[in-house]
Amino acid sequence: MSESTPATPQQYVQQKAASSGSSFYYAFLFLPAQKRAAITAFYAFCREVDDVVDEVMDPGVAQTKLAWWQNEVRQAFAGKPSHPVLQALMPHAPAFGIEQRHLMAVIEGCQMDLQQTRYLDFAGLQRYCHLVAGVVGEVSARIFGQTQPQTTDYAHQLGLALQLTNIIRDVGEDAMRGRIYLPISDLQHFGVKASAILAREYSPEFVELMRYQAQRAHQYYDKALALLPPADRRAQKPGLMMASIYRTLLREIEQENFQVLHQRISLTPLRKFWLAWKVQALGAHRI
Repeated sequence: MSESTPATPQQYVQQKAASSGSSFYYAFLFLPAQKRAAITAFYAFCREVDDVVDEVMDPGVAQTKLAWWQNEVRQAFAGKPSHPVLQALMPHAPAFGIEQRHLMAVIEGCQMDLQQTRYLDFAGLQRYCHLVAGVVGEVSARIFGQTQPQTTDYAHQLGLALQLTNIIRDVGEDAMRGRIYLPISDLQHFGVKASAILAREYSPEFVELMRYQAQRAHQYYDKALALLPPADRRAQKPGLMMASIYRTLLREIEQENFQVLHQRISLTPLRKFWLAWKVQALGAHRI
């Protein structure tokens, strides 16, 4: 075995999670070992299927790969996982209530990315966000430690807020791939042409459109935080760390007047760690 090849499924998912540079990684650091192992494996699974859409140029090949993942999930829940990500995840599935439908939903969201590059209205976008972020939030909440049914509602609203923040941050990058996640009805309302976004052209109308998107995301952060039952607040700290990191990023984008078409605005690793630590130490009073 070469030195660059991880020796075990656990090392594989750890490498996958760490190499992504994602804010999620900082939220996992404070978890006890079993929960950290479970969320790292689940996050690595999400990255694997997401990478199919981002890295495979031929849509037909990407569809075939996603179909392979669907079959792999079915095999895994039948007790025969072959991919290291599912070999790492499946031992944790019973303890944390991770079901086949959860993983299938994430794959379905990635399939939507292959079939659709526009969303007519916010209701359509919500359906996509439910699959790629709401379900991810639901599984994450189960792993972190959920005792109240309402925590699932909190997790779905927070997932939506995080995904809307991603969409705002990535408008320029998505445009380079020919994708626009901002609802077409919103573009029409603010007088912004899709062609202008694809050409990555700024305008006062674009800034107003983005300000509206940011306000919507803030509403979902507020809605999520209001839904989180006090009994689950301590256990759900990793999700609250994500909320703190992503909402800080959203405010940064607002301060930079939505200059997102030509660059990817991000927080430094040190700042992400600091925001995560603050939630760990002080709670979620100022998200």
